[in-house]
This record gives sequence, structure tokens and C-alpha cells, in this order.
Amino acid sequence: MVMQEADRLDVFFNPRSVAVIGATKKIDKAGHVIFKNFAYNKTRGVFKGALYPVNPNEESILGFKCYSSITEIPDELDLIVVVVPARIVPTIMEEAVTKKVKAAIIISSGFKEIGNGELEEQIVAIARKAGIRILGPNCLGVYYQRTGVDTLFLPETKILTTGDEVIATPRPMVGDIAIVTQSGAFGVAALDFLAGRQIGISKFVSFGNKCDVTESEMLHYLLYDEETRVILLYVEDIKYGRQFLNIAKEVTLKKPIIALKAGRSSAGARAAASHTGAIAGSDRIYDAAFEQSGVIRARDMEEFFDMGKALAMQPPALGRNIGVLTDAGGPGIMAVDECESNGLTVERFSEETLQRFQKLKDEGVLPKFAATSNPVDLTGSVTDDMYEVAVDLMFQDPSVDGIILLGLHHLPALREKYIESVAQVANKYSKPIVMCDIGETEMALYTRSKFDKLGIPAYPSPEDAARAMKALVNYGVYLKKRHMAEDYIVKFLKKKRQA
Repeated sequence: MVMQEADRLDVFFNPRSVAVIGATKKIDKAGHVIFKNFAYNKTRGVFKGALYPVNPNEESILGFKCYSSITEIPDELDLIVVVVPARIVPTIMEEAVTKKVKAAIIISSGFKEIGNGELEEQIVAIARKAGIRILGPNCLGVYYQRTGVDTLFLPETKILTTGDEVIATPRPMVGDIAIVTQSGAFGVAALDFLAGRQIGISKFVSFGNKCDVTESEMLHYLLYDEETRVILLYVEDIKYGRQFLNIAKEVTLKKPIIALKAGRSSAGARAAASHTGAIAGSDRIYDAAFEQSGVIRARDMEEFFDMGKALAMQPPALGRNIGVLTDAGGPGIMAVDECESNGLTVERFSEETLQRFQKLKDEGVLPKFAATSNPVDLTGSVTDDMYEVAVDLMFQDPSVDGIILLGLHHLPALREKYIESVAQVANKYSKPIVMCDIGETEMALYTRSKFDKLGIPAYPSPEDAARAMKALVNYGVYLKKRHMAEDYIVKFLKKKRQA
């Protein structure tokens, strides 16, 4: 796939003009929510393109003149968003051909996913004769905060049925993780999850039945997207496997792809077929394809997001040996166990590092009874300064490829000063570090949030932290085999320090 073909997909994110076909004044309809999204972003000056509602039964919607058909719109149209019953979509696409539309996002369902494949093939045939690219049908479409393109039919606030209380359902903030999803419902959950965890996204794409634009094409487009550092990919099947392999191999040398492949079981594959019309192949084939192309496969939703967060915030590791630093023995052991379960090692430090730790204990800088062979347990006597000294010493050990820090906030002498101190130390090195603080109280949430803001991904359990480190290790080992690791890390750290 050449760069020019990837450029053609840019119209989905940067259209100069948009028509919402099926826009309506009925607030509980998808057509209203989608048009309102654009209208709101237009009034704020975020969406700078021309905007047109299309509905033969309305004269105006939200102050915008309404057209009965896109053929009546006097200006050129880059993008149409189609929110009408499936049976009407072919007529809409014929009008799009006449209007020389460049791209269509078809939100409407009722196609291949319910066995109506002929109708879907009809709209594809119409679009192809005019070179119109289609996202969907049966999808949520695109969310791109920087240009105000928001085809999500999800209101940002909801009024509870028990009264007049308004509950906010905000979109995620701007970040550097792109989400590409076959499932709209999973996409909704992902946006909600990331907004709640204060993890930002660059672009969001839901392609549903993918009758035209595929995951492979979108990955290729994101390869050249300077705003995207990590790609999260949810799929139920992959269209054109050879094309996917070739493109994924190219992309993963520049930015990591984390895949969550649903439909692993026979029952799950059946459900996928009725959901997006997916034809799910052997799960072992997907495992092999992902490994061959450098795609990191997540086992579940939690791991999916945890891995993406780690790879967005930290450089990859160049080896599998991990240093564990803790202020509590039990959670440290849990982290070690999870590391080894995931193919990582937690080996004793070099003799030089062991001697330097012993000297710190002899001098009273660290507790005499602290365990310092790896894992390092600073015990309940831990202070902020101890963390700073210990983590620096561990980073210096050439046998340590990455560090898992467990900073349980409950201990009496530990204050928040160590958070910034650890971040400052970590910024001196090119090795990754992740942290864990267990708990859901305000202090635990505060601690993890502050680490996140300083670029150190923080997790609520030792197992989560270890699995996040596994992603950093797997990606680093993959790049190292292809002699791309050092170049990637240099560029990664340069961008991180500029941010």
C-alpha cells in the first residue's frame, strides 16, 4: 500500500465539509446526537469545515439550514455521515456518486451482520465506481478531538430517570493512543474507561462490518500519524490476512500495536458472526500471525489498556530481567511470581550492585534488615529518600532491563515527595519503569494519578504492573531482533522530553 492510498483516508479525520444524512430534532435519535456533536464543535471553532443537516422533513436543525438531499447542497462535499434505515442507504450512495463525495461513514445497521449481505455488497459496488471510501456500515465512525469530527451517537451528558440529575460521560482527553475497533460497543467502553483513567487518545475509529476500509488500511494510515504513538486494535476477524501481515510488520517497527482478538472460542466465533458478520479463523493462526508481525496480543480488556498505557509512557526494555523495588514483602513476591509466569526473570543483582546496597545499609541510608538482592524490600521503615537512592542504584545495574516499583502509600514515613524524586531519576535512564500502589482510596488514586502525569504508568495490582512490563519487554525484544530498538528508544525519549 502506497502513501497516497493512506492519504485518502485523511478525509475521515480532516474533512472540509460534512453532511449528516438523517439529522433530526428528536433528541433520542442517533442522527440528532451526531449532528449536535458537529454543531457544538462548529460553534466552538474546533470543527472548521462546512456543516449541513440533511432531512426532507425539517427546514432547519440547531440553527443550520436543512436540505432534503445532498444533491441540493450547493457546495462540494468531502464526507457524508449516514444515519438512515439500511434500505435507504443505496439511494443515498447513488446521490453521493452524483455529488462526487469523497468518503462516507455509514452508522446504519441492518446489513451483513443480520445476513443481509446483498444490500451491503450493493452499496460497496455503488461506492467503488466513484472511488468513495466507506467506513462501516454498523459502526460508530470517527472521533478526532483536534478537528471536531465526532460521529459517536453518545451524548456527553445523560439525565437520570429518577430525577433531573445530569451525569457527565466525557470523551477522553487528547493523547497519543489510537483506538481502532471492529466493535462499536467495545469502543464506547474503551472511551469511557480511558476517560475515567485520564488516558488520552489521538484518534478513534470504529469500522463495524468493514465493507470497504479495513483494519490494515487504518493501521497504515496511523503509521504516518505523528500524533499517534501506540495503536490499540480490537478485532473479531481480520480481512485480507496477507495484507495485514505485511502492513503490521511495517507499522510495528515504528510504533507498537496491541491487539485484543475476540471470538477465540467456537461460541465466541459464532457470536462474532452475528455481531459484525465476522468470519473468525483458528485462534492459533492469529497467535502465529501476531507474533510474526510484531503485534502484541492482550488476553483481556484490562491487559489491553494496561499494555497500551505502558508503551505510550515508557521506552521498551532491551531484555527480560526485571528489578523489583517494594516497601512491602507480600506484594513484591506477587510481582515476582507474575513476572516469571509471563516469561520474565528476576535475577540477583551483580556483585557490584549487591556491594553498593550493602554499603548503603552499613551507612544507615537503608534499613539494615532490608532485602537487597532482587527484589529489594525497603520494609515498613521506608522513607522518600530511600526510594530515590534504591531506584537509582537499580537503574545503574547493567543486568537490569526494567524496574517494577511498588510504592504502597500506607506506610507512616512515606510521603508523596518520592513520586517526583523517582520520576526525576527515571528520566536519566533509557530503561522502563512501571509502578503499583494497591488500593482504591483517595490516597491510592492520587498516588497513581501523579505517577501517570509524570510519565510513569501506575497500576492497582502487582500483577497488572508485571503484565504491563511484559509488553515493554516483548516489544523491545522484537525491535532488538530487527536491529531497530536503539533507534526507536532514542526517538521515543526525544519526543517524551519535548512533550
